[in-house]
Amino acid sequence: SSLFSVNISILIVAVVIFLLVIHHNFLSLSDFLRRELSDPSPLGLQPIDFIPAAPQRLTDERNDKEISVVIAASDERLGGAIAAMNSIYQHTRSNVVFHIITLNDTVDHLRMWLRSTPLKNMRYRILDFDPRVLEGKVQVDPQKADTFKPLTFARFYLPNLVPHAEKVIYVDDDVIVQDDIVELYNTPLKPGHAAAFSDDCDSTSSKVAVRGAGNQYNYIGFLDYKKETIRKLAMKANTCSFNPGVFVANLTEWKLQNITKQLEKWMALNVVEELYSKTLAGSITTPPLLIVFYKQHSSIDPMWNVRHLGSSAGKRYSPQFVKAAKLLHWNGHFKPWGRTASYAEVWEKWYVPDPTGKFSLIRRHSEAYEAK
Repeated sequence: SSLFSVNISILIVAVVIFLLVIHHNFLSLSDFLRRELSDPSPLGLQPIDFIPAAPQRLTDERNDKEISVVIAASDERLGGAIAAMNSIYQHTRSNVVFHIITLNDTVDHLRMWLRSTPLKNMRYRILDFDPRVLEGKVQVDPQKADTFKPLTFARFYLPNLVPHAEKVIYVDDDVIVQDDIVELYNTPLKPGHAAAFSDDCDSTSSKVAVRGAGNQYNYIGFLDYKKETIRKLAMKANTCSFNPGVFVANLTEWKLQNITKQLEKWMALNVVEELYSKTLAGSITTPPLLIVFYKQHSSIDPMWNVRHLGSSAGKRYSPQFVKAAKLLHWNGHFKPWGRTASYAEVWEKWYVPDPTGKFSLIRRHSEAYEAK
């Protein structure tokens, strides 16, 4: 009987050791997978500073789940990014962390502005975007070099910018949010979809369809269907395009599908073959996204991207509709900081004055430019 007890003890010890070994191996494997998926050394994207902890008062009041919002902030449009962030922050009780993508020469100006009273408790991380990642992928016309905006491509590199997030929201700098951003964050994405966009022929857009734009809302407005490479993709030319200025991304899926590499492939091919439409209906960031996400994206609620406030079409929205919109987007020629855009007074409510006064000069210049 004593021998039996010893055998039982030895067996128990052996089982415990076996379980410990399995547990250790499992932890090592999950660490390995996490490292593999997060790719912690992206080219040219360096975090500059990070405010890691919300003040105690806010931690008590706001929900714990971290919601990552990515926004690009160029110096000449910094006031736009500030107003967008302020409107998001003031409308939510959720734990929002802003990942602000900028160029090195903007950092000091941005940091000073973020210390302003209404923004001082906001959680944020500033990341420097190195335009060299775009070499060979974007054709810059030497005569229009000053109009090239490298930060518009930051959205292609989301897993590098926010490596540990499973899901992020990307917003342009010309938006104002009028509802809790957590609702947009909770947009359901279908299995296998890496992003959810707002389709250009959704009800809110088609109500104010831009006359004469013709193919403004179709793939043929962005891609050159005379090119064999495009025709071979067998994408229907009349497919509804989508707006990439506001979207929700599932970064786990994005990494699994290598979306960034796919986008870079189409950018590089365009440099050689000129695949984008000559009468491009939107920015040069849209065509690669349209190709990669063709029939492979979910939809966000159209009220979370009410567009065209920056064009003459925006004048056709009623004040009641603008008030009901969850997110207003001034895409188009007229920006709300120029004051000539439709409903610029709504934007003005969320603008925080520039402590350096620099943006006031940009606004005056913008108004003069728009008045031409």
